[in-house]
Amino acid sequence: MAAETSGEHWSQQAGLDRAGLDKDPAEVATMFDGVAKRYDITNTVLSFGRDRGWRTTTRRTLALRPDDVVLDLAAGTAVSTVELAGSGAHCVAADFSLGMLKAGARRPVPKVAADALALPFADSSFDAATISFGLRNVNDVPTALAELRRVLKPGGQLAICEFSSPTFGPFRTVYLEYLMKALPAVARRVSSNPAAYVYLAESIRAWPDQDGLARLLREAGFTEISWRNLTGGIAAIHSAIR
Repeated sequence: MAAETSGEHWSQQAGLDRAGLDKDPAEVATMFDGVAKRYDITNTVLSFGRDRGWRTTTRRTLALRPDDVVLDLAAGTAVSTVELAGSGAHCVAADFSLGMLKAGARRPVPKVAADALALPFADSSFDAATISFGLRNVNDVPTALAELRRVLKPGGQLAICEFSSPTFGPFRTVYLEYLMKALPAVARRVSSNPAAYVYLAESIRAWPDQDGLARLLREAGFTEISWRNLTGGIAAIHSAIR
């Protein structure tokens, strides 16, 4: 009970609605600006180091070629973009949090400030696109998917790496308890803004499961949709073709 009470207090401090998760763009951008300084190390701690392997699997899923032009949306500090660029492809990091982009300024990839709901790129600009742990933070997922489809070339591949629903029931229960109780307590020790991680925990819990995200992709006009569970379904990579 103490952990839940503390979580409520931190959420109120962050100015975030625990029940609504309205994802006002300005509030979400401010939240990510606030966690940018220690974002990467916090994610590694909270995921028990699994975030690195998830990034590698996302890159391998896309099977990029050296001449491909790739959009990494919601790239944050561009750690994921650098991983993608390891394939030899030309990779662009895009994020609407200037604080996150500034925190990743030393990483040698192009960076663009971009709103997922109105991407500043021409139609059919990219051979591939990816968004990792960012789609659930936009306030209009269908519009974001439509924008990703618009900027992809015909036949271009989309990979979405996102938190999902563990496939084993008892583990799913334990995982949800961790999200809502242990995660905020751990974040208080390692994050520059622990309140933000209460919002993140709740956004994960409210996010559709694997089938639900696949349905959203179909409704957005993508084809050849499939997914691969990571770490028992804690996360999943959805692949689709434009």
